[in-house]
Amino acid sequence: MELTLLGTGAPAGLPRPDCPCAVCAVARGAQARAATALLVDGALLLDLTPGAALAAARAGQSLAGVRQVLLTHPHNGPAVDLPAGLPAAGRVPDGRELTLISGHRVRAVPMDHPGTGYEVTSPEGERLLYLPPAGAPAGLAEGLAAYDMVVADVVGRPDAVARLRASGAVGATTDVVAVHIDHDVPGGGPELARRLAAAGARVVPDGTTLIVGEYHAVPDVPRRTLVTGGARSGKSLEAERRLETFPEVLYVATGGLRDGDSEWAARVAAHRERRPGSWRTVETCDLVPLLADEGPPLLIDCLSLWLTDAMDRVGAWDDAQWAADGERALHGRVAELVAAVRETRRTVVAVTNEVGSGVVPATASGRRFRDELGRLNAAFAAECEQLLLVVAGQAMVLRS
Repeated sequence: MELTLLGTGAPAGLPRPDCPCAVCAVARGAQARAATALLVDGALLLDLTPGAALAAARAGQSLAGVRQVLLTHPHNGPAVDLPAGLPAAGRVPDGRELTLISGHRVRAVPMDHPGTGYEVTSPEGERLLYLPPAGAPAGLAEGLAAYDMVVADVVGRPDAVARLRASGAVGATTDVVAVHIDHDVPGGGPELARRLAAAGARVVPDGTTLIVGEYHAVPDVPRRTLVTGGARSGKSLEAERRLETFPEVLYVATGGLRDGDSEWAARVAAHRERRPGSWRTVETCDLVPLLADEGPPLLIDCLSLWLTDAMDRVGAWDDAQWAADGERALHGRVAELVAAVRETRRTVVAVTNEVGSGVVPATASGRRFRDELGRLNAAFAAECEQLLLVVAGQAMVLRS
């Protein structure tokens, strides 16, 4: 089954008309995207957008053979002229199946948002799932057969991919292609590609023709990632983004609870509010058993608080105890953690703080913490396939 993406952008396109944002300002040339529309084997057009005939011609395709035009979502923009010879656009009721004269079968998939998803099966049996902007499938059962390709709003609805993974509809070989691209990702193309690769998805330019069912290397999701950065740099949000397309995640909060500290409670509440509801949270600094167990991905936030707890336990803040056996005990704990990271079979994303680049701490214990965190970060990073530094909300890949 041959799929040509006549457009890959949001309904308003990218850049948005008259939008002054930085993303729209640089969305020119190959980074510009028309509203998403898909041409399947020259016979089925999914979503009719302005300039569809011209877009098809630029892609070396023709709409002359289109026998069915289906819409996935309400089109609230300017009126779209129907190119000469095309059948009138329509929608298939949820759950109903339509068989085209070309032999393709199209089933309407219910959404949790206004719109309709379409499952397209070719005469040869390849299966494609196309979802509307801001839409995710509703009421998916478990144990579904994996699609060959899923085309969806991965940036706007990462939980849609998570639901499909949980049901089996997205498997290890499913080609996940992001469409309905809007101005949500600062930095343009390279940053968009990086974020999508972390979710096991990819993005292609307008006019690209893909073969559904043909082998394509699915972007590798790094198994171990360390995200570092300064205070309020966006490192925790970056770590959460890396796992938001996974159906299950165990969020390991190493900060614990602080009775009577309203500011800390507000921080914890803000983190919990933005995490997917399917994630579980555990408050612990006992990381080694979690790393040794089988299970869903771990998000550890953060190593600096883990180190604070470890230093508390060995009496590292007291100079005499540190000199006696505190340093040896702490280094033993760090070595045990690093070994567990090396041996773990789980997907792990850990957050830490980058310290030591500013004011030198005034106390010996403060300098001790700074030095030990630097050593911990270096040792942990050495066991990770990917290392990110987040500055001013922007992630820089130090190792990939």
